[in-house]
Amino acid sequence: MRKMRKMMNVIAVASVMAVLAVSCREHYTVYDDAEYVMFADTAKLYPVQQDVEFISVPVVSTVTRSYDRTFGVEIVDAESDAVETYHYRLESNTITIKAGENCAYVRVHGIYDHIGASESLSFTLSLVMPDALEMPLYGRKTRVELMKSCPFDINGFTGWCVLSSTFLQSYNPYGSYQRLVRSTLHPTEKNTIVCHDWMLSGYDIEMRFDDSDPLSPTVTVPSDQVMSDEGSFFGMVHGDDRILVESSQLAPSYFYPCGNYLYVWTRMYVRNLNTAVGTVGNFYTVMEWVSDEEAERLMREGMAH
Repeated sequence: MRKMRKMMNVIAVASVMAVLAVSCREHYTVYDDAEYVMFADTAKLYPVQQDVEFISVPVVSTVTRSYDRTFGVEIVDAESDAVETYHYRLESNTITIKAGENCAYVRVHGIYDHIGASESLSFTLSLVMPDALEMPLYGRKTRVELMKSCPFDINGFTGWCVLSSTFLQSYNPYGSYQRLVRSTLHPTEKNTIVCHDWMLSGYDIEMRFDDSDPLSPTVTVPSDQVMSDEGSFFGMVHGDDRILVESSQLAPSYFYPCGNYLYVWTRMYVRNLNTAVGTVGNFYTVMEWVSDEEAERLMREGMAH
C-alpha cells in the first residue's frame, strides 16, 4: 500500500559520520568533530490518532556539546498543502538539543477531526540555523505527511459487504465479479471474522486483522481453507475437488478502519491427497462493508449473495 511506507534519504558524507540509527533513543558514531544538524528523515508518514496528542519529528546532530543548542523551526508554506492551525499545529517554533545529547523533537499536534479519512496532507519544515550546520547534499528540510488513523473496531467489519474479486472475474461462469457477502465475529479467535459464502455459497473462510502498526493495518487469510469445489468454477476436477485459499506472498493485504474496507491478495491452489497439484493463481479482492439497507437495495437489483 502506498502510502503506509516511510521514506528515508540519509546521504553519507565521506569521513564525516556513519549513521547507525535514525532514532533519538539510539546512537550515532561520529568520526570527526564536524557538526551538522538535520531532520532524521527528509520525508516521513505519520499517523494522526484520536488518542495520541502529539507526533514527534526528530532532529539530530552529528556531535554532542557541553551546552544546550536551540534552533528555530519554520513552516515552508509554498511546499505545504496541510493548513496550519486547521490540520495541525506546532507545539513550538524552536527545538533545543540538550547538553550531552544529539537529538530533539519537533512536536506536532495533528487535528484529528479536521483530517478526512481519504485525505493525503503534508507540510514542509525547515530548520533555522547557521549555514555552516547544514550538511552538504542533505539539506535542512523535512516533509511531514499526515494520515488519519481511526480507532480499530472489529465490529465495523461484520455484516454485509460488497466483494469485488479478480478471481470471480476470471472464473465465475455467470460473468459477475461482484457478490454480497455476510461476515460475523469468529466465536473464539480475537480480531478474526468469518466470511460466509465468500466466493461460493456453502463455503466460509476466516480473515485475521492486525492493527499493531497504525500506518499499516494488515489482514491475513490462514492457509488451507476450502473456498469452493472445483467443478463450480472449473467445470472439471483436477485434484480432490477442493479449491484452497491463503494469503498471497506477492503483496501485502491491508484494511482501513476509517472506511471499513479492505484489500486482500490471496493465492488459490489445488491439492490431491495432501499433494500439491498446482496454483490456480494470485487474485486481488476488495471488500467494502455496507448498511443493511444498502445490501437490501443491491439484492433487489440482482447482486448475487
